Amino acid sequence: MNTPALKEWPLWEVFVRSKQGLEHKHCGSLHASDARHALQMARDIYTRRQEGVSIWVVPSIAITASEPDSKDSFFDPAADKVYRHPTFYEIPDKVGHM
Repeated sequence: MNTPALKEWPLWEVFVRSKQGLEHKHCGSLHASDARHALQMARDIYTRRQEGVSIWVVPSIAITASEPDSKDSFFDPAADKVYRHPTFYEIPDKVGHM
């Protein structure tokens, strides 16, 4: 059996949703041979205390991120679009957590 070394496996980013949370939060990275393997390893490593209810694994290579050095120019255009902020909307009480 010719298995590549751990460091040769692709890098995966792990996101876990806790029992109290509504969103998945990035909790770390790991090397795994494929998506199924990454999911199993993420479960074993990042939810040992049974705190998670959902796990996402994403190949690191599939993530595109903004550059920290260009944050001012990248995020500046949002400041003049106040209509995008939820302060103009009334949320019905039935909606609950939003």
